[in-house]
Amino acid sequence: MTTFRDVLELVRAPAALTVLGDTVVGSHAATGGFTRRGWLLPLASAAIYSGGMALNDWADRRVDATERPERPIPSGRVSPAQALVVSAVCGAAGLALAAAGGGRRSLATAVPLTAAVVAYDVMAKPTAAGPLVMAACRGLDVLMGARGSVRALPAALSIAVHTVGVTALSRGEVHGGTATDLGAALVATGAAAASIEAVAPSVRAPMAQLAGAAGAVGYLASALPDQLTALDDPSPIRVRDATRSAIGSVVPLQAALVARSGSFIVALGLAALDVLRRALVARRRAGDVT
Repeated sequence: MTTFRDVLELVRAPAALTVLGDTVVGSHAATGGFTRRGWLLPLASAAIYSGGMALNDWADRRVDATERPERPIPSGRVSPAQALVVSAVCGAAGLALAAAGGGRRSLATAVPLTAAVVAYDVMAKPTAAGPLVMAACRGLDVLMGARGSVRALPAALSIAVHTVGVTALSRGEVHGGTATDLGAALVATGAAAASIEAVAPSVRAPMAQLAGAAGAVGYLASALPDQLTALDDPSPIRVRDATRSAIGSVVPLQAALVARSGSFIVALGLAALDVLRRALVARRRAGDVT
């Protein structure tokens, strides 16, 4: 019998915390923050992300039966049909929340975002285009928070570049990393850190520059150590560690981008969210899903 814990594992519940900041970054880069019902947009991101995770496991169910038999579908705890239902419900909820939180402009970005998530899971993931499609997903997520404003493009690009590195790393989780993928991850991490400077601050430019620089250092400190270890030892376990830390390090990157925009209190809130995420991941490593 499928339990709620099984569903939480299917959608990678702790990892959903890493997307909450995308729309926060977009809104602060574009207009200085959310207005009215805009705080529904992070929930839209989490719902679309969760639906993508469920669809990912449905698409990978045959490969996972050999490589990751402990996952919910190959272990028999969640059926393929149930995974599709979860994916559809989460995707629909995400679109509804996007419309409620950001109106037609956010919905106009949420629709191609959802389509890109589906395309990655069912077609692009094993191809050379996979990292770029996933990067497009995260970039569109930032723009959903910006309601499509071009002012958020530099911030969206930062998140997208980071995502290219994460996706390249993830290719070596089962069989070990290649020099090409590990090198791409390191380059992407450095480029994402450098691109923080391109975000235009809305207020107090000198303080925003300092805060953005400090945030960039924090981001690099979160992402680089495990990547350098994996470069030295590209075994599956080291690559998995590097991938896990890279996925989580997007939250310090989000905090740095928000700080660079001049919203220091919100940046501190994202830093606190990262502390919560780390605690949940630590519990999951000990065998507790959430």
